[in-house]
Amino acid sequence: MSKVQKLSAVKGMNDILPASVPRTEKLPTSARWQWFEVAVRKVLARYGYQYMLTPIVEPTALFVRGLGEVTDIVEKEMYSFTDSMNGDKLTLRPEATAGIVRAVVEHNALYNGPLRVWTHGPMFRHERPQKGRYRQFHQLDVEALGFAGPDVDAEIILVARALWRELGLIEGQHVRLEINSLGQSAERREHRDALIRYFEQHQAQLDEEARRRLHSNPLRILDSKNPAMQALIEAAPKLMDFLGEASLAHFDAVRAALEAVGLEYHVNPRLVRGMDYYNLTVFEWVTDQLGSQGTVCGGGRYDGLIEQLGGKSAPAVGFGLGIERLLLLADELNLPMPSAAVDAYAIVPPGTPLPPVIAVLETLRTAGLSVVQHAGGAEGLGSMKSQFKKADASGARHALIFGEDELARGQVTVKALRDGSGAQVEHSLADAAQWAATLQSNA
Repeated sequence: MSKVQKLSAVKGMNDILPASVPRTEKLPTSARWQWFEVAVRKVLARYGYQYMLTPIVEPTALFVRGLGEVTDIVEKEMYSFTDSMNGDKLTLRPEATAGIVRAVVEHNALYNGPLRVWTHGPMFRHERPQKGRYRQFHQLDVEALGFAGPDVDAEIILVARALWRELGLIEGQHVRLEINSLGQSAERREHRDALIRYFEQHQAQLDEEARRRLHSNPLRILDSKNPAMQALIEAAPKLMDFLGEASLAHFDAVRAALEAVGLEYHVNPRLVRGMDYYNLTVFEWVTDQLGSQGTVCGGGRYDGLIEQLGGKSAPAVGFGLGIERLLLLADELNLPMPSAAVDAYAIVPPGTPLPPVIAVLETLRTAGLSVVQHAGGAEGLGSMKSQFKKADASGARHALIFGEDELARGQVTVKALRDGSGAQVEHSLADAAQWAATLQSNA
């Protein structure tokens, strides 16, 4: 009989595994993911943001119309296909904002007033996998829709700061804030024309990518990391010089709000966003801890997107956060997490009747205790010695020993595994809920 070929995940699409599963590539464990998700839910509840979910698959036209036909995402990175059942043109979502706006428009979600929402989940882009950058990656997306004021721009930025603090990151040390204003479309058009004229005069200094973008999306040339072009880019016309009074007033109000709460920032006139729908405030939270992959969170205002996708004109602002990259940063800094160890490991000597043990464990779990029951293999439950080894390896704080004699007396022996004492105390099975609460309070 021929050996069945082992299958592997698609390149750049990773499994999220418990820490106990060894792997060669350094990736965040499932415990890190849970730690992050708990922090996200706590922070966003404080600010009044509601959770929502949108489909992973959307009409391709949504992203072509929303992101712009000449963006790198649409041109080179989207996973698009034709539905063989009905011929629909579909795409695995490369980002979350367009899908949220599509849902808001489709369901007339702003009818009763503005919305604060958030979501998280997998996104897909076909690019070269590297540290913190994958073909299936995950994003946290936070959006405030229907709010026009600079106060909400500041709020969105402060939501991110609150998340850093909840996770143990220090702004200014582990992450820092950069902000800019893209102004309004007419101001950007003037700046765009000036950029084209400027770069046309220096075409010999442009690399192939910059030449390709020159007439389609010249703003992206400013984001080039090519060292040979940095002096040219630095001398290029600055968008800030084209902003009108209203755009400057909006930006000044955002800055004043950030200064009022003591949040330091750097105005980066070269900060742009890759999608066409942004206007006014844009920002990034960046780090120096992950090499070239320095941006962990980016966002800004996109007042034209709702109308662009068929809805009634309404303002909006938000951010996207790359979860893998943030968790790699957390691992790099060795940020502490709550222990994922269970409260107790149930040891069942060979020959012990299992039904009463299972009944007691269910009572303990109902009372809030986390308990792992030792499970037997093909050859039975194994020796007491081997069970104690597994109890110790599990990280459990206590071992519950269900010996035949103890069960006959209606007792279970609770042995401390982590405080160094090895103390053993017998408890009545009839009072399982009560001593479960005692074990929890001593955690």
